Amino acid sequence: MRLSWRPYTLELSHPFRIAHGTSHTRTAVLIELDGGLGEAAIVEYHGESLAAVEEYLKRAAEALADAPPTLQGRLALLPAGGSRAARAAVEMALFDLWGRELGQPLWRLFGLDPKQAPPTSFTIAIGEPADMARLARDSAMPILKLKVGDAGDLERLEAVRAARPDARIRVDANGGWTPARARELIPELVRLGVEFLEQPLPPAAREDYAGLRGLGLPIFADEPIKTLADLVAWAPYVDGVVVKLAKSGGLAPARTLMEAARSLGLEVMIGCMVETRLAVGAAAHLAPLADHADLDGPLLIKNDPFTGLGYAGARLLLPTNPGLGIVVGPL
Repeated sequence: MRLSWRPYTLELSHPFRIAHGTSHTRTAVLIELDGGLGEAAIVEYHGESLAAVEEYLKRAAEALADAPPTLQGRLALLPAGGSRAARAAVEMALFDLWGRELGQPLWRLFGLDPKQAPPTSFTIAIGEPADMARLARDSAMPILKLKVGDAGDLERLEAVRAARPDARIRVDANGGWTPARARELIPELVRLGVEFLEQPLPPAAREDYAGLRGLGLPIFADEPIKTLADLVAWAPYVDGVVVKLAKSGGLAPARTLMEAARSLGLEVMIGCMVETRLAVGAAAHLAPLADHADLDGPLLIKNDPFTGLGYAGARLLLPTNPGLGIVVGPL
């Protein structure tokens, strides 16, 4: 098998400010493996870098050079360790090839019903209250995910709620609050009708999450949920988890996490990084297994070269072409 790749700069529609910093662009690595496609998101706060992605891809190229013709045989050759985002990209390409060979989209081969995919939220990054309210109005999306993480959070939430009294609102602090700040703000989020809160405290503060439960708002963990061991360790402290292909290492590990979370009594949200329709489309094939979806990455960038995943407002239109079902245009 022949593996090739190239970095690709994603141009954001608006500055994307979260608790970890502000981005005007993001970097992805687009790969091709004998015609199968994949994408690795480079997110620094998840420990990813272009060097780490390329190092893994070089190892994968060598391991797959004389791979057997079966999906399971090829998956077994993927190198252990290293960049999870790169592993996810190679695994996407292998599943893409598998689906193309069988002439079916992955959701059908997985035995899933695309009509069961939950609607996606639309993310609004940290900004001035008036700007966030304007974006909320202009989006007309029924489910909003508001990024927070500094002193002006309550004013931002009040402004968005006033602008969109009809919207379902979720809040994501990306670990930017202290326990005291979280205890102060959670009752206000309940008053404003927020559905749930993602990652209020840093991953290292896991024990402090115990003091946030019972305050009337479901708490979801995101950043620390990468492996099955992470999931088991966090299950007593949260009400739900966010599963992403780039964190878990691909479709198969993500599905394992989703099913294990269910067995532990947790809600599941399938999420994404700032990614194109290629990586987000791959995740969308698992969306019917989730309670919630945050698969809006393509809606946040201006130069997505892919088609295949559609949006009817918040409703996900899963790819119908074989494999991932994603088609690339000119880069």
